[in-house]
Amino acid sequence: MKSYKTEAIRNVGIVGHGGTGKTQLASALLFAAGATDRFGKTAEGTATTDWDEEEVARKISVQTGLAHAEWTPAGGSEEIKINLLDTPGYSTFIQETKASLIAADAALILVEAVAGVQVVTEKVWDYCAEYGLPRAFVVSWMDRELADFNRALASIQEIFGRGAVPAQLPIGSEKSFRGVVDLVTMKAHIYQPDGNGRAKVEEIPAELADTAKEWHEKLVEMVAEGDDALMEEFFEKGTLPVEDLKKGLREALREQKLFPVLAASGLHNIGSESILTFVAETFPHPGERGSAIAYSEPNRQGQEVKRAVSDSEPVSVFVFKTLADPFAGRISYFKVMSGRLENDATLVNYNRQTNERFQHIQVMQGKTGAAVSELHAGDIGEVSKLKETNTFETLGDKNAPLFYPPARLPEPSITFAVEAKTRADEDKIGTAIHKMLEEDLSLRFSRDPQTQEFLLSGAGQQHIEVVVSKMRSRYHVDVTLKPPKVPYRETIRGKADAEGKHKKQTGGRGQFGVCRIKMEPLQRGAGFEFVDDVFGGAIPRNYIPAVEKGIRDAADRGYLAGFPVVDFRVILYDGKYHDVDSSEMAFKIAGSLAFKEAMKQARPALLEPVMDVEIYAPDQYSGDIMGDVSSRRGRISGSETRAQNVVIKAQVPLAEMLSYATDLTSMTQGRASFSMEFSHYDYVPSEVAEKVIAAAKAAREGQPVEEEA
Repeated sequence: MKSYKTEAIRNVGIVGHGGTGKTQLASALLFAAGATDRFGKTAEGTATTDWDEEEVARKISVQTGLAHAEWTPAGGSEEIKINLLDTPGYSTFIQETKASLIAADAALILVEAVAGVQVVTEKVWDYCAEYGLPRAFVVSWMDRELADFNRALASIQEIFGRGAVPAQLPIGSEKSFRGVVDLVTMKAHIYQPDGNGRAKVEEIPAELADTAKEWHEKLVEMVAEGDDALMEEFFEKGTLPVEDLKKGLREALREQKLFPVLAASGLHNIGSESILTFVAETFPHPGERGSAIAYSEPNRQGQEVKRAVSDSEPVSVFVFKTLADPFAGRISYFKVMSGRLENDATLVNYNRQTNERFQHIQVMQGKTGAAVSELHAGDIGEVSKLKETNTFETLGDKNAPLFYPPARLPEPSITFAVEAKTRADEDKIGTAIHKMLEEDLSLRFSRDPQTQEFLLSGAGQQHIEVVVSKMRSRYHVDVTLKPPKVPYRETIRGKADAEGKHKKQTGGRGQFGVCRIKMEPLQRGAGFEFVDDVFGGAIPRNYIPAVEKGIRDAADRGYLAGFPVVDFRVILYDGKYHDVDSSEMAFKIAGSLAFKEAMKQARPALLEPVMDVEIYAPDQYSGDIMGDVSSRRGRISGSETRAQNVVIKAQVPLAEMLSYATDLTSMTQGRASFSMEFSHYDYVPSEVAEKVIAAAKAAREGQPVEEEA
């Protein structure tokens, strides 16, 4: 595989709601470009970028797939390398999409020709905006029954504004969809169904001539609006020459003033050549998006540092994705942010201050790699068996350290207890989980200090099920999932003043420690704050950290129902010690006892996670959905009508959403979808709190739990 200069690289994220055909379009583009010799299809399990066993079985993307195509536009002299990032579209796996878009320099947002804009469409738009990515829309599945380009376009413009302007018009629809009109060159591109994705260029069909002319004029006008020189030329000539229009469209897209709308059918490979040419000619190369922002310290700390995406800068690499392969070991996907990376180069991992050798670097075509001797600034590659490097870490020249910021991923929203099926599985579960945590940064794994259960937290039930299935297939670890646990928290509503005294005499050296604390609530989300207000040596300085440790440990174990206590301040103001019998352990125990005594006085309360929920459904179901949300203790915050559909926004306790996916499917005959993200913690109503506390107590004592609890 040859290497490409920065100017000849396009990094494109393919994003959109689940089921809009992202993976199928990626396969069509690769086949049309000659990058693959077989036209892969999602339904047959042969799509290039959905190669994982789980993806083949479920026929959905659960992780980002990488591939590349080499493309020379008609009449062009330079071959362009297009790196495709085929991302998941279902809300359960949307954190993977956000993490992967860090490596993109532009995005194709797919919108289904029948349904129009859906819940995740808006979410991925926001991710693209957060990263400052230029983007274009593709109205997909134009060959489907009831496909309507104009309706889908109206849906796009209603949500995203008039900047979403057609750069293509479909020729035909449903079964008669056979090509597109290029509104820049004003030519028709006719395709053969299930063909090679290459078009025959013809004159625009007579029945579309007037419509195409009207939309061409709108496109010219929109492009001219954003550029004074083009506006002056437009006023003089009444139009723009093709080359000036292309240049203006490219600039407007790069500056995120315009968001061109295209049309395609990935299943029948119609529109593929047109999209490849559009991407090559119109999308920016990595160096055109300005300098990459980094920091002098990890996690967005320290001074801001700008690094040009150029071969002339010191080499730096950002790992945006990791795969854990039982045979190949750790596989790292990276983007060369600056400089030129040569095969066998040794780079410093700035996060860990260790050296890593980039041996056998490759570019990926789904699960297949092709060796490359070097990668230029802006390109995307893969390397296996880095010893210590994990996702979102930066490597580079030892003399020019910096840290590229990681993606901000949502916290897990659901927790399951996992139990090994056999003793052999129990011995291997830790290793398997550790590998999965390397691969998926949205997972959390812990052990309940009360029940000793292993807890696995993720974005949703399907997310956890996929992880468990991967553990079985990759590492031969069989586990069972117990009902999901809601990550409740405990807090206090009032103040307290308490003493913790630990005194024990056993004949020899005893144990003695006394601490006096004040406790008060903090605002929601503040966590825990410890204040040392001891004067006069009442407690020696070396014992004060032990008091804090005892309080922290007790808070982690909970007071009401075994859930961590949060959002409170402890002020240590007095105590007593003994020259001989006092020890760190004695004061740790005293701190724990003081905490428990203070909790009795401080009006403890239970908190539950509340989720921001968006439900997208046909308007006819809106009444039933709102009624159901209210019955789940949800609060409707608003609703919007979009064409024939409605978007309902609400805040609902997570405890009431555990079975919602199944219930919504049943209620709407599978025509609705929803997404949810953590919003905040709020107090649990007393009648619900009593049941949660009783259930937790019964679980600790090994008693059967009542169904309703």
